[in-house]
Amino acid sequence: MKKFLFTVALGISLCAQAQLLNVGSVTQVDIPQSLYNKVAAISPDGTYLLITTDYNAGLTRYDLATGATSVVTDAAGAGYDVKISQDGNTVVFRENSYTAQHLKMTAVKSKDLVSGREQQLVAPTRELQAMDVQGLTSTTVVNGRSNVKALVGTQVAKQMPILSIDKLHLMLTQDGVTREFSPLGSDQRYIWPSVSPDGTKALFYVTGNGAYVCNLDGSGLKELGQVRAPRWYSNSVIVGMNDQDDGRVYTSSSIIAVDLNGTTQTLTDDSVIAMFPLPTAAGDKIAFSTPTGEAYIININK
Repeated sequence: MKKFLFTVALGISLCAQAQLLNVGSVTQVDIPQSLYNKVAAISPDGTYLLITTDYNAGLTRYDLATGATSVVTDAAGAGYDVKISQDGNTVVFRENSYTAQHLKMTAVKSKDLVSGREQQLVAPTRELQAMDVQGLTSTTVVNGRSNVKALVGTQVAKQMPILSIDKLHLMLTQDGVTREFSPLGSDQRYIWPSVSPDGTKALFYVTGNGAYVCNLDGSGLKELGQVRAPRWYSNSVIVGMNDQDDGRVYTSSSIIAVDLNGTTQTLTDDSVIAMFPLPTAAGDKIAFSTPTGEAYIININK
């Protein structure tokens, strides 16, 4: 039987550091070169990847066990911050379009991977601030107004807090009300915001400064350092990348883990330029991409 993952010698020697995560192995995913671009998402149970282009055009599902591929959508912008439902059966994505006046519009759509059914959750708009999926429920924020929809059936889960960006300001939507959050002040440029899995803490990156975590009332602000493209691995551990460039190309990058006390662990070595980590909800895998379009999985021993 053909194997679609092969182990490479990355990260193992790094486990002698302060160990937040127990790295078992790092494996390269044997995706077809025609799909070489970047990993947009990994399913919550770690059974498949969503692959997109450098320009976030379209989504292709890649089964990690069989190597089978299927096109989810050809929509422009679909690969940017795409979301997957808890059961892995529904993908929520953006679709960009342009008006006759060349104004960019963004719709939000969902695709049932079992039935193939596609539905529009948000009509094309210029005011989309954020979208998220909690369990089997989607939440979108358009012009400060939140909208919650069930992806399966009609039962809507309680809305979790959601962070969004509006003109580079950090916004918080909580109990249906959106307000400016911006814990470091509204004169900063905020990117990569997210709320912890338990809905109690905010994670964000401030351009020129680094990554931060705080409570949703703004208290308990902690600086994490240069942890770029940060993602919650758990309620107490964050993964991100430490990337370097020469002004034109990336010269190095490693995947790192950091806890809320500032303890840091490097998960990959310098034999690969590892970027944009994507942990599974189960916490047993972290997917990442390289600038040349290769895909890898960090396998975590639980």
